[in-house]
Amino acid sequence: MALTDPLGDMLTRIRNGQRAKKDSVLSPASKLRANVLEVLQREGYIRGYSEDTSGAHKALRIELKYFEGEPAIKHVARVSKPGRRVYSGSKELPSIRNGLGITIVSTPRGVLSDAEARTQNVGGEVLAEVF
Repeated sequence: MALTDPLGDMLTRIRNGQRAKKDSVLSPASKLRANVLEVLQREGYIRGYSEDTSGAHKALRIELKYFEGEPAIKHVARVSKPGRRVYSGSKELPSIRNGLGITIVSTPRGVLSDAEARTQNVGGEVLAEVF
């Protein structure tokens, strides 16, 4: 069965893994997923990720991060969905929790956080919000 929203599936795996207090979770590999994980790692929401080739298909092993027993990610949600794409210019990028959270944006210059997109003055598809 094909996934209609692979990025939403990965975010759900992260959310479920943190609720279950897992050290790491597995997600099928793709370039978009790896780019989103790179942003999450740069912003300090996950410890890291690596490619896992132990199975029949390539997968990404995502190392989850906790602080004093609480998950580093309190909320992760998909904004732009397959049924409703959400685009935003560099000036209109949403601010999550007055700058305490991040918005992940797919721009012509790659997948960036909202702060990086504002400094580079580019907009694009708003993929997810994290805090």
